[in-house]
Amino acid sequence: MIKNAMKKLESVLAIGGTKKDIALLAVSGVSLILSLIGLPLPFEIAWVAIILCGIPIILEAIIGLVTEFDIKADVLVSLALVASVLIGETFAAGEVAFIMQLGGLLEELTVAKARAGIERLVRLTPQTARVISGDSERIIPAEEVSVDDILRVLPGETVPVDGVIISGQTSINQAVMTGESLPVDKTVGDEVSSGTVNQFGAFDMRATKVGSDSSIQRLIRLVQSADAGKAKIVGLADRWATWIVVIALVSAALTWAISGEILRAVTILVVFCPCALVLATPTAIMAAIGNATKHGFLVKEGDALERLADVTVATFDKTGTLTYGTPTVSASESLREGYSDEDILRFCASAEQMSEHPLGKAIVNSYAGELPACKEFSMLPGRGVQAKVNGQRILAGNKEMLTEANINLNEAANAEAEKYLKAGCTVIYVASESEILGLIALSDTVREESKSMLDSLKTLGVEPVLLTGDNKNTAEAVSHSLGIDKVYSECLPEDKLRIIGELQSGGDKVLMLGDGVNDAPSLKKADVGIAMGGIGSDIAVDAADIALIGDDLSELPHFIALSKRMMKTIKLNLTFSMTLNVVAIILAIIGTLNPVIGALVHNAGSVLVIVNSALLLGFSPRAS
Repeated sequence: MIKNAMKKLESVLAIGGTKKDIALLAVSGVSLILSLIGLPLPFEIAWVAIILCGIPIILEAIIGLVTEFDIKADVLVSLALVASVLIGETFAAGEVAFIMQLGGLLEELTVAKARAGIERLVRLTPQTARVISGDSERIIPAEEVSVDDILRVLPGETVPVDGVIISGQTSINQAVMTGESLPVDKTVGDEVSSGTVNQFGAFDMRATKVGSDSSIQRLIRLVQSADAGKAKIVGLADRWATWIVVIALVSAALTWAISGEILRAVTILVVFCPCALVLATPTAIMAAIGNATKHGFLVKEGDALERLADVTVATFDKTGTLTYGTPTVSASESLREGYSDEDILRFCASAEQMSEHPLGKAIVNSYAGELPACKEFSMLPGRGVQAKVNGQRILAGNKEMLTEANINLNEAANAEAEKYLKAGCTVIYVASESEILGLIALSDTVREESKSMLDSLKTLGVEPVLLTGDNKNTAEAVSHSLGIDKVYSECLPEDKLRIIGELQSGGDKVLMLGDGVNDAPSLKKADVGIAMGGIGSDIAVDAADIALIGDDLSELPHFIALSKRMMKTIKLNLTFSMTLNVVAIILAIIGTLNPVIGALVHNAGSVLVIVNSALLLGFSPRAS
């Protein structure tokens, strides 16, 4: 009834839920002030606060008891309200109701601020799509787009679904997905994600992921699952609240029976309300989630933050996690007199112009000058490519390709190649029809922030471990450059699972950070799994507890430090609230506190707990 009345009031006033609560609290607060100064009125104005703030609490308690037999803080608060009214302490009753609702409002404001960053994603969901069929164009709801539909996106419009550009060039603002501040140029063959914004040119695209499979919908599902109520420690606080209700009733009854003063019994009910205890954990978790969101992390459940605080080992995938996952040319070397290193790179890039292989594309992209024409191109699967460049037949590929072409590698060539192989590089040999000309070394570039991030983890007491499917040389080269002591190379998914299990058996709490489908089992197995949300696969993100949307590894130490601070805040909140309750109860039993002062003292504790939790929103390990 009250809820329906509140909804009607809200619709009449055309204000949101939080604004409505502020308006009702303002009226209640004014009524308490008028009552306190003793203004002569035909009725006790404290009843305004009792009716507006107290009746919803009582109804909530009754509904919980009748429908679920759920004994929570509302039950004790309701008893304190009713008892205060029965003994004529209407001001105390109004004060209890008012401050309880004020505490609820502060919690609501804290949670709203904490989740504001990620809830903006929901508002970014595209509503319509421009579908092209032949020469006709029609606008339909975005959820009705099917895979392989051809869509047109105009400048300023939001990309409705995931897809691939089939015509046109543009720049896309991908901040919502990757956190990049500058638009990214896109052309035919490039992928675009739903929720990103087309900045300049119009383009046509073919839909590849629609509806709930699209990137923006995946993020929204992560947002909707970010529920602090899933944390184990919240359940513990709830159980304590139930016992406190029982103990409060027994204590009040005994005090009344022994002292004969019902005022003391009512005061005990007022100060025994476990509001601060119940608020201690969820407010801290939600504030921490809000802070994490600002730094690029989407937390799927509060329990993950609790577990993250205890992590002692962080296991990392290499490709796409500690590295960018894209090969780049690290060296070009001539092995024949009369040819420069740049000649070798030009010959190889020219031969690879028509190649679709990632290594070939990396070589072409690395050459800044104009390439000569490539003729008679052919690709040999598993070997390399061959083509005519300036009338000369050029081969670019692996050692097997040279063997099949009867081209022998001399001792000097083998020594140079071995040097790069030991450094973890991939070697492409460049040859003419009859002899080796030189070689190209490619490597996966380590992320700029990886080294400093790992150093920061060590200062937090977290040991980094590298788990990779790459060969031993590549794994050791990367680990050496990053300062990682424990390295496991040539790992299959089952190997990663086994290694994480062994670490856990040894008493370590394990964090796993990865991006690929092969990392999904490990992300599930680890105590905490973090997926690279920007470049990671859908399966990896779904398997993880947390997604790192911007793929900015430099934020990981902040996140772990935040989780540790969150647990300290929770423990401080719990200790403070229980200590305050015990002191207030003793003072109530001996008659020092009356219901009015007891309500002020106890509910001031609830407000302090919420304010202390809210400090996590601005937490920075650098500042602290």
